[in-house]
Amino acid sequence: MTGRVEKDLEPTSFFLWSTDSVRWHANSNEGGADKMTNQTKEAPGKGSGEIDQIKFQMVMQEWKSDQNLSFGIAGGAVAAAVGATIWGIITAVTNYQIGWMAVGVGFLVGYAVRLSGKGIDKAFGVVGAVLSILGCVAGNLLTVCILISRHQHIPLLQLLSRLNPEIVIEIMKATFNPMDVLFYAIAVYEGYRFSFRRLSKEELERLK
Repeated sequence: MTGRVEKDLEPTSFFLWSTDSVRWHANSNEGGADKMTNQTKEAPGKGSGEIDQIKFQMVMQEWKSDQNLSFGIAGGAVAAAVGATIWGIITAVTNYQIGWMAVGVGFLVGYAVRLSGKGIDKAFGVVGAVLSILGCVAGNLLTVCILISRHQHIPLLQLLSRLNPEIVIEIMKATFNPMDVLFYAIAVYEGYRFSFRRLSKEELERLK
């Protein structure tokens, strides 16, 4: 697979909740991670730009009670299938295997897990990462099958019906490109990172 990454991977801010602690990673043009993290540690009421810790903890507890891992898995699985299908369709139209489609699959899966699961636990990120890599493998396999179908004049459905684990492994080995590792890694990263529910700017303002 070949291609290049054209996606900005740094959103304004996002929250990651673990069962032991709340870790706030923020990247913005107005202070960065250190400034935002320090704000969450300050006592409430010291300044207009600081986060009220009581409100913050209440929001986190409310979000934790609203999250649904099953919905997250279902939404991510659908997104992985959709992403793989879109990958195959683009290949069929362009007759070219585009490696950076894996990046799109990772983002799509992560966003779907976040939207459907509304999760803040680490498990949601793991689900997003796993489903992203599965979606990438499925998309890559489908594109190869489409190209084989065209060159060998074999109906695509007939070709897909003949697949088994041994054939799939052989196809993936034969078509492997070192660049695949890069694109898959970015997809896994996006699938993990974007699977967590985030605070909007408006919600941040209400916590001050």
